[in-house]
Amino acid sequence: MLNIVVLAAGKGKRMHSHLPKVLHKLAGRPLLQHVLDTARALKPAKLCVVYNHGMRAGNEQFRGADLIWVKQEPQLGTGHALKKALPHLDKSGVTLVLYGDVPLITVDTLKRMLKPDRLTIMTAELDDASGYGRIVRDAYGNVSRIVEHKDATQSEREIHEVNTGILAIPNSRLKNWLSRLSNKNAQGEYYLTDIVALAIKDSAKVSAVQPRHLWETLGVNSKTQLAQLERTYQRELAKQLLERGVTIADPERIDVRGELVCGTDVDIDIGCVFEGTVALGNNVKVGAHCVLKNVTIAAGTELLPNCVIDGAHIGRDCRIGPYSRIRPGTVLENRVHVGNFVEVKNSRVGDRSKANHLSYLGDATLGKDVNVGAGTITCNYDGANKLRTVIEDGVFIGSDTQIVAPVTLRKGATIGAGTTVTEDAPAGELTLSRVKQMSIRGWKRPVKKSK
Repeated sequence: MLNIVVLAAGKGKRMHSHLPKVLHKLAGRPLLQHVLDTARALKPAKLCVVYNHGMRAGNEQFRGADLIWVKQEPQLGTGHALKKALPHLDKSGVTLVLYGDVPLITVDTLKRMLKPDRLTIMTAELDDASGYGRIVRDAYGNVSRIVEHKDATQSEREIHEVNTGILAIPNSRLKNWLSRLSNKNAQGEYYLTDIVALAIKDSAKVSAVQPRHLWETLGVNSKTQLAQLERTYQRELAKQLLERGVTIADPERIDVRGELVCGTDVDIDIGCVFEGTVALGNNVKVGAHCVLKNVTIAAGTELLPNCVIDGAHIGRDCRIGPYSRIRPGTVLENRVHVGNFVEVKNSRVGDRSKANHLSYLGDATLGKDVNVGAGTITCNYDGANKLRTVIEDGVFIGSDTQIVAPVTLRKGATIGAGTTVTEDAPAGELTLSRVKQMSIRGWKRPVKKSK
């Protein structure tokens, strides 16, 4: 039986923020969410979150019937926090203690800690162990005690193996050890790490596990550390993408804040951001500084630099950008061109249709082979309701056209430049509305009066 307790009650004063520390985001998700996702992958029987400062039970960011919320008030240390969770834990099995501000711990590392017959602590080797509790081992290599830096002898301070705070405790001994913790220290708090000394005193088995990567044990106590872990996360993710064959122009300049799935021969330029769920098909090229959120892009499509695409499906062999914005509800079929400073919202654009310059298509349905001239807009909002425009196959729309919905431009219609369309345009005919051009002879421009 596995219980997991996540300690997440710290305020995080060094974050200099009103937001609780564990709610600050890494890769687009709260620190605590990363820890909960990892915990759930271990399929625990009980999953407790010990919270305080600005948090509330059942926080809507962390929905889940499996979560048990335990408030720690007052806050008297990590040992006291685990004691608050004790009534919710099973009496058999193991309790794994994690921290809501240590987001990168991996499932594989934690699995190696789950031994019900012993206390298992996670340690790490640091080049500079100043300030950390040192792991002291006996002649046989067994953990004999943890000594805090300030209490360590000179030889003990030369030890590089340190305590990370993550530990797995046999439930059969948990209640006894928690009841024997003391707060006779400078902080007046109950320290969970004191359980190690109690276990050794009781001749219980104590073992140590080290992570495969040091960054798994790193926590967040400041905005600087948060930024450092963000780059660590992104660097590791970029490494995985590279190993799968994705071309990334610079692994230090990519941000994935969700799930990115790539086909073969995908090419990603610098400064791109991927949010939510993004799927890129074979041979997709993403230009510099594009932002993609909840997007599916089919094979062979190219995004030129500085495009923003959100909640859309893009078909095969399309060409988008530069500086295009594709908004939620949009479907672009195959071989569609959407050019610079074109915005498309809640619209479907058919095969081979083009809107290459300075246009807005909102709440519209475009057929195949439609040409949208520069400066064209669909006027889709009457001040209260959004209305739809239908543009059938083969329509040619001249520049600077306003299409006032709801209207339909029938198959093969041509709309003259500068037209304001307020009624349906007949198929195969020219529709225009234009004031007669005039030239006034003898007219002169005004000139500035002399002072």
